[in-house]
Amino acid sequence: MKKVITYGTFDFLHRGHVSILKRAKKLGDHLIVAVTGEEYDNNRGKLNVSQSLHHRIKNVEKTKLADEIIVEEYDGQKLIDIQKHEIDIFAIGSDWIGKFDYLNEYCEVVYLPRTKGISSTKLRNETGFVKIGMIGTGNIANRFLFESKYVNNVEVVSVYGRNFEKTKQYAEQNEIKYSRDTLEEFLNDVDAVYIATPHDSHYEYVKKCLNNNKHVLCEKPMVLKHEQSIELLKLSKQKNLLLMEAIKTAYCNGFSKLVSFAKSGIIGKVIQLDASFTKIVFDKNRREFKPEYTGGSHNELMTYPLLASCKILGHDVIDCKNIQFYNNTEIDIYSKLELQYESATANLCVGIGAKKEGDLIITGTDGYIYCPAPWWLTKEFELKFEDPRKNEKFTYKFQGDGLRYEISEFASCINSSMIESYKMSHNDIEFISKYIDTSSFTNGINLNI
Repeated sequence: MKKVITYGTFDFLHRGHVSILKRAKKLGDHLIVAVTGEEYDNNRGKLNVSQSLHHRIKNVEKTKLADEIIVEEYDGQKLIDIQKHEIDIFAIGSDWIGKFDYLNEYCEVVYLPRTKGISSTKLRNETGFVKIGMIGTGNIANRFLFESKYVNNVEVVSVYGRNFEKTKQYAEQNEIKYSRDTLEEFLNDVDAVYIATPHDSHYEYVKKCLNNNKHVLCEKPMVLKHEQSIELLKLSKQKNLLLMEAIKTAYCNGFSKLVSFAKSGIIGKVIQLDASFTKIVFDKNRREFKPEYTGGSHNELMTYPLLASCKILGHDVIDCKNIQFYNNTEIDIYSKLELQYESATANLCVGIGAKKEGDLIITGTDGYIYCPAPWWLTKEFELKFEDPRKNEKFTYKFQGDGLRYEISEFASCINSSMIESYKMSHNDIEFISKYIDTSSFTNGINLNI
């Protein structure tokens, strides 16, 4: 029996894909189709894949051309697959001519002509192109604009700010098509909005955007009051619109894998989580030290440790204690949350005027997970046990500033008609807002140092 194997992402399966599969099928008796996994796509920077792995596999199955379907998960797997499955012919599209000639040592390599005039990229542009508008022109907006260029199928087409002259200049410098001096004009330009303004303005902007039928990605913290998050999440559901909070850690592959290991039972029952994020901001004129913008370490950084707590330990907190440290300022320079679950605790620390190790430690009854600083840019972590021979270290790519991952997820959810992402669900957003809102704490402590 002559075996043939071919590889592809098969996003938005189209007649070009089917043509390749038909021709590959005719080359032998048994066709194996390898579909690229989501982690593999992310690691090689292919962030424009719109459909899930499950969806893409199902589409290949529907063609009834594949005798067997496998998942491509890492670089170098093709050679392993060829030997493992005793492949006779490796078939791939002609746009890869020469790339896989090295495989001729192991099997016959055939480059199949592509169907002209059709591609997944073209279909994405026709069916799923997202026009994003940006509210705000500060540092985080600059990073968002830069990172958006690494995600196909999205474009920042309009920008709005309260200072129109500054906004106009910003648009011209960054080659953004529109700059608007009214929110109404701005909202008419776009399908979705990214909000990158001071914390105290988020609630009103999110509400206005949702009421004007726009999907929203809002910088963290999305709101400062728990009841505001409840209201906005309810509104997004009523409007059937996507609402996401821009905590970039939630959308990166390394953090998702860390959460999976923690919840898998491999380190036993998790009984404690320790997460810290501190930085010393020397310039006291920065936004972080502006009480009129509700700055401070708690509002600025606590969303990250809270994310780790809710994704690993869940939402069912039975008691909470908050300690905030002040240093002759109106804003806290260090903040600590102690969350008590039924059978676990979370110690969460953040600071903008004090420094400690920014690592993440997840303590289990059989071992622990250690993620070194900066854990919120999860590039590596280690499973550690009593027997050091069982220890295992994992590394992941974290490209750029990380915003490209949340932008990719934002576009993917919009194109899939989803109103929330499982990576940062509405329940997660509400949980974080509850413990950002220190006004709800009855046992909070303020210390002046």
